[in-house]
Amino acid sequence: MSDHRPTAVVLGGSLAGLLAARALSAGGARVTVVERDALPAGPEPRKGLPQARHVHQLWSGGARALEELLPGAIGRLRAAGVSRVPMTTDMVALSPYGWYRRWSESAFMLPASRDLTDWVVRQLVLADGRIELVERAEATGLTGTERAVTGVRVRADDHTVRTLPAGLVVDATGRGSRAVRWLTGLGLPAVERREVDSGLVYASRLFRAPEQARHGFPIVSVEPDPRGAGTGRGGVLMPVEDGKWIVTLFGGRGDEPPSTGAEFARYAREELRHPLIGELLGGGAEPLGEVAVTRTTANRRHYFERMPAWPENFVVVGDAVCALNPLYGHGMAVAARSARVLGEVVRRQGLGRPGLARDVQKEVGRTVRAAWDLAVGADVFYPGATEKGPTLRDRVMAAYVGRLLYTATGNGRVARRVTDVTALERGAETLLSPSVALAAAVGPLKRPLAAPPLTARERRAAGV
Repeated sequence: MSDHRPTAVVLGGSLAGLLAARALSAGGARVTVVERDALPAGPEPRKGLPQARHVHQLWSGGARALEELLPGAIGRLRAAGVSRVPMTTDMVALSPYGWYRRWSESAFMLPASRDLTDWVVRQLVLADGRIELVERAEATGLTGTERAVTGVRVRADDHTVRTLPAGLVVDATGRGSRAVRWLTGLGLPAVERREVDSGLVYASRLFRAPEQARHGFPIVSVEPDPRGAGTGRGGVLMPVEDGKWIVTLFGGRGDEPPSTGAEFARYAREELRHPLIGELLGGGAEPLGEVAVTRTTANRRHYFERMPAWPENFVVVGDAVCALNPLYGHGMAVAARSARVLGEVVRRQGLGRPGLARDVQKEVGRTVRAAWDLAVGADVFYPGATEKGPTLRDRVMAAYVGRLLYTATGNGRVARRVTDVTALERGAETLLSPSVALAAAVGPLKRPLAAPPLTARERRAAGV
């Protein structure tokens, strides 16, 4: 490696940080990734990623970005047993407006355990000789001024502190990011922020699927209805690698899902809007391990792109910019797409060019917008989600989206457009086209389904 290469430091060695490091190395930089944990050698749990116990999926909009950054990544995941699930062909989902039909493929999804996804990405990224990993170390602050960041102070696990100079510092430290505090410490104004907290609590458990249902079984989702009489009860059964199912149940304030195995299946069977997930668990699924619970589900966005001034050489990505309710499964896709735009701006402008960091931050803000609007547009209607409740814009948009979702239960073209936007394959403006608006006004073209659209083979395989 040439000593004259520009240098970058990425804070955080999870998915967002590793993909940002890859984007920077492809742009010609030597990159140091600073990670607080000791990263495992295989697809194993780690302390700093407790949310890995819950369902994770990579929507196709994020999968395409991942493949652009790391050619061969999807092949590695498929070789490790991850299915490519066509949407909505292989999904059985109960929306607030009824069961969706299983339409022909539009977008797709890669469902996998988070540990496996991180491991595959970690292997590919750290094989790049331009990227160095520093483990068991934590960033304690930025160096520089309000005009330009020059590096970052890092404390190792032996409490020694050193400064890493850098031409670019990228904060990918997630929900626990201290970027806002660091910026005000440099003399910059407070960052505009919005939080929408549905109050949903998640409980997840891993199962060995019944033998005949270990391959080719659809994803099953019983969605909550934040505008209905319930309190957000719902669940997802996600087939993952090695013939396993990850099942995540959720409930709102005062109606939390159980944290014990004995109550887990009962909640799925008796407390959701439909007992399908509980019935599937009772058809021969074998529990593997205990129930994992998390209460960190609030949507939180920092509008760094709106700052009146922004220092050179500092960028924030991932959950540190926009943390989303895991219910919608967009976190990994947003991380991959944000890393891709980071790489695009760096390649276009070159590291060290004045205004680069601000341009990247604006592009990241645009990239997270669709996922943010999708999550907040639903979660804002949960009791207590915000201090003032839904805005007029929230109500107008929710009414239109609700009409689209209702139409999607019996109109394949609308269902595919909604799926494309959900998968981050298309922008939300797709749903505002005259043809889609007209279809929404007309409503479903087919009668509602009276039962979940499982095939006879799937029912036999799952023992129901």
